[in-house]
Amino acid sequence: MNVARARADFPALRPRSGRSRVAYLDSACMSLVPESVLRAMEEYYSDYPGCAGRSLHRFSEEVSRRYDAARSAFAEFVGTNAPEHVVFLRNATEAINLVASGLDWKKGDRVLVSDQEHNSNLVVWQRLRRERGIRLEILPLSADGSWDAEVLERALSRRIRLVSLFHTSNLDGRSLPIREIAERAHDRGAQTLFDGCQAAPHRPVNFDRLGTDFYALSAHKMLGPTGTGILVGTPQGLSGLRPLVIGGETVQWTTLTDHELRPPPYRFEAGLQNYGGIIGAHAGLRYLERIGLEAIESAQRELNRDVTKALSGLGRVHVLGPENPRDRPSIFGFTIDGIDPHDAALFLDEGWGVLVRSGMHCVHSWYERRGLTGSIRASFYLYNNRDDVTALVRGVRELLERLPSRPGGARPTPHRGQRAPKARVA
Repeated sequence: MNVARARADFPALRPRSGRSRVAYLDSACMSLVPESVLRAMEEYYSDYPGCAGRSLHRFSEEVSRRYDAARSAFAEFVGTNAPEHVVFLRNATEAINLVASGLDWKKGDRVLVSDQEHNSNLVVWQRLRRERGIRLEILPLSADGSWDAEVLERALSRRIRLVSLFHTSNLDGRSLPIREIAERAHDRGAQTLFDGCQAAPHRPVNFDRLGTDFYALSAHKMLGPTGTGILVGTPQGLSGLRPLVIGGETVQWTTLTDHELRPPPYRFEAGLQNYGGIIGAHAGLRYLERIGLEAIESAQRELNRDVTKALSGLGRVHVLGPENPRDRPSIFGFTIDGIDPHDAALFLDEGWGVLVRSGMHCVHSWYERRGLTGSIRASFYLYNNRDDVTALVRGVRELLERLPSRPGGARPTPHRGQRAPKARVA
């Protein structure tokens, strides 16, 4: 993979007057957008700005053709055999909410989530617990990233109706064996939903082979624009969901007293859609396919290996998740004893041009139980190179040099009930 050539395709990384080189290491939050995606979106608004599936004029016909092509491309990308298995939504959060709100819950139904889920895959179930009387079960995960199938089996023995888990964690980069999980869940009569936001941009996903009922992802983490995501579902799964929103384009016919819904996926796509965004997301998909996900993940492993080797041996730096970087290729999450994660992120940005994420990464529950104020997360993608890693390592080393030496001046990472001390790093 030619990273230098790829970097040139991303306007945000191009040199410009008055700004130093940027090492963008926050793709787990949002990936950068290549020029081809921007062009595709501009072409929609300038060349054929019509509504798909409504009018018969040339603009509408063209956008309809491209919208359908995008659906087919996403279906092929995630490994399902039919475009109608793909629902276009704003993001994975909306996809999870569609499943959560669309199922016919009974009081006492049980949902199983892990103790490391993104808020998008936690708070919606907490709300259903209050409003519908469902029961929320928690699957504990090991600190070192290892997988224990017996823990899952014990949880499934409690008559779970839906298992809803991440595929790859946005906190520490570990991945779960979702094919095995889906098989075990189905053997117990449970449906499965997986959050694929951190997996689909980096590794091949074969929905049909994985055997899950639902799979959610956000295109803004895979070179697409914000406000674009999909829910992939089996025909049985989608047909069993009640739409979140109904209205234009969701119905076959209406009278003043009744209506009939269209089949999936159209019943879930009410009103005018984000045509420009979906067309742009399709362009991002084509870009990924040209490079190849295997090449992307291999390059990320090398970068993660280098930064792990350089930083994990430092006494004050603690790496989250699996010890081996091969098991967390896209994410390097860590804490530094004696410094607030936000202070570290600001120092890295202002002093070294390194853009990382700091805080609780929308997994507040994980940090709350450990009494931590957050962590620092560097996440890699196809446009990152060794210069980015070098800048990160040098920045962290300088930051450590500026901290008080142990034992006299060391300040521990704050625990629950303590206010985070402000580090003086400048």
